[in-house]
Amino acid sequence: MAHLRLMRPANIVTALADIAAGFAAAMAMGNIALANNEALQEWLVLQDQLPLLLWLCLATIGLYGGGVVFNDVFDAELDKIERPERAIPSGQASITSASLLGGLLLLMGIVAAWQVGQTSGLLAIAIALLALLYDAWGKHQLYFGPLNMGLCRGFNLLLGVSAVPALLPQLWYLGIIPVVYIAAITMISRGEVHGGNRKALQGGLFMYAAVVVTILVLAFFTGAAWWQVIPFVALFAYLIFPPLLEALRKQDARFIGKAVKAGVLSLIVLNAALATAFAGWMWGLAILLLLPISRLMARSFAVT
Repeated sequence: MAHLRLMRPANIVTALADIAAGFAAAMAMGNIALANNEALQEWLVLQDQLPLLLWLCLATIGLYGGGVVFNDVFDAELDKIERPERAIPSGQASITSASLLGGLLLLMGIVAAWQVGQTSGLLAIAIALLALLYDAWGKHQLYFGPLNMGLCRGFNLLLGVSAVPALLPQLWYLGIIPVVYIAAITMISRGEVHGGNRKALQGGLFMYAAVVVTILVLAFFTGAAWWQVIPFVALFAYLIFPPLLEALRKQDARFIGKAVKAGVLSLIVLNAALATAFAGWMWGLAILLLLPISRLMARSFAVT
């Protein structure tokens, strides 16, 4: 159980949403999105693509799980002071066992991605290296840290797109959205232990707003039924803005922690909105079904 906690299961569900959103965009751009008059034909095509989606989901489980396990490995000494309840400082897991788990997970992620193709495998290697860079060094850098973490998520979304490698040159820009969003969460999280970082919270608020506007604009220019994305964006805004505004008012570590948790779990809604912008509301709804699963897991496993 301690080693399972190290993997942040609730967060891994959000990584699966990244893959699903990227995959949906790739299918839509490849003219394989669901349509009423071609339902049977497209279902058969989707069945052909389903093994690729499953391999990519397994890949992101390994990559995300391994990345967050090594986060606790590198933070072991600091956590003895700031978070003694975590698995390693509490003695429930050792640095050796956690390192072995993290290494195996990263290896699993790379091998699984390689089953889809060389492009996916190379993206997986890049994600693993970025995760380790963040864990060991990036998180301590004022400006590069948020960018480093955001790049991990951006590449993870593109890992979903890599199911159709030829579309990466057309859809690469989608990776910028999670980069900005995760960078915002990372900025906000800097006051999670000690509280009080108004500039970081204000910066996160601005970046959140930029992400919302970007999705709406993207939906308008890419989706035939752009209005379908509005309910997803409204839910997304409802989940992320109130906790952040409360943290901004109270400047207390407890409320900042709630804002960070809301931001992480709302990644699923962000991905649902993004998938809807390209492939329609059915893809968005399918991804949104991951939200209650992630929230249920968050009751038993730490998110931050």
